[in-house]
Amino acid sequence: MKPSPSVSPRLAAPGPSRLGWLDALRGIAALVVVFDHSSYSFMAEFRRELMPEFNTSRYGIMVFFLVSGYIIPASLERRGCVRTFWTGRLFRIYPLCAAVVAGLLVADYLGVAEIRDFGGQSLASVAVAHLTLFQELLGTPNLLLVLWTLSYEMAFYLLVVALFTVRLHRRSVAVAVTLAALAALSVAAGFVLPASALSDALGTGRLIALASVVMVIAICCASTGSAALRVFGGVLGGVLALGLVAFNGTVPVWEGLVILAVMFLGTAVYRADTGQSSWSYAGWAAAVVVVCAVGSAYVDGDGGHFTRRAWIVSFLLAVVTFGAGLALRRRRIPRLLTGLGTISYSVYLVHPLLLAVSDGTIGRRRHDDLVFEVAFYVVLLPVCVLTYHCVEAPAQRWGRRLVRRDAPDGAVSEATSASASASAAERRKPHPTRL
Repeated sequence: MKPSPSVSPRLAAPGPSRLGWLDALRGIAALVVVFDHSSYSFMAEFRRELMPEFNTSRYGIMVFFLVSGYIIPASLERRGCVRTFWTGRLFRIYPLCAAVVAGLLVADYLGVAEIRDFGGQSLASVAVAHLTLFQELLGTPNLLLVLWTLSYEMAFYLLVVALFTVRLHRRSVAVAVTLAALAALSVAAGFVLPASALSDALGTGRLIALASVVMVIAICCASTGSAALRVFGGVLGGVLALGLVAFNGTVPVWEGLVILAVMFLGTAVYRADTGQSSWSYAGWAAAVVVVCAVGSAYVDGDGGHFTRRAWIVSFLLAVVTFGAGLALRRRRIPRLLTGLGTISYSVYLVHPLLLAVSDGTIGRRRHDDLVFEVAFYVVLLPVCVLTYHCVEAPAQRWGRRLVRRDAPDGAVSEATSASASASAAERRKPHPTRL
């Protein structure tokens, strides 16, 4: 999964930080996802015993999605400008993606790794699908397995922008509850679609071209100065996102809707934590999302990759982990955890590349080998510190410079003013201090 590239604190920054608990959650989730994938190579026997009881991948990505839900809408509302929001996302997500994909291509050329087969799709369609980050929802195999979560992140971004442009962005509880209820109703009604149903109906190439054009139009219109065009672009992007998640995902419809509901649950928690809504509303949303998600998984949770028991346990533990982080948010957060959170995006994207090289050179272990598992982490983490400082951090600095130059002058919107007031209120609260 992934992580969501949604929080970008400075590594080991001194002084108080209200985002330290989110860093810690991202760091823990990233390590769990790494284990999920590396265990294929080094701990296969243990993995076979664990997976029917606890799906480590689903646990990690659900924690990431909750964190994204908490922070992404805050990022948009703090800026008060859709154009600068998309600029920030561009410089946060794409540079490291490009670097890792380039590394994979080089490794394939040198014969130390192998790029997966794309089922006869043209190079152009595969490239365009990945540029949109919607490849998972466009019937295109991911260059790196973990990139599938970025497709759901992109869908969430478009929905957040859509709600912002029509001034419904504060209805996070209603949105989370509605999506969760739709997931449960789809299961109750027996609504089942084959994987990538739209791709099969329209043709993968046509769908990629259509979705790419619609996405570009939606983002460009939502980023203009015209109020009417902003609303049009926002709504168009939201419709695209919902359509692809509901009708062209590779996971069951109910799980795609649950993923979106989970992210908006994170937003509902953010609203309550900053005084924009009450904790009772956030608690109500959490109860509905959890009940609908667990109920949907119980009825239709046995899939080719996990059992219903494993999915439910992993989902509930992810929610509990996020709740524990929230409860401890004003405590002192160990620097090790905040540092892991800072490089978690690198950890998430780089580890599949290193695993591909490992599988292509030393091969997979026939029996569990804890030494190789630990050695993989020992190699991975320093590499990720390097990619953070050489790729992520410079790209974010460039993005911030461009955002500052491009930021609109004058008064911010009513929604932004309200968000700024809430943020000011939050800053007056006591904050944890990093160790």
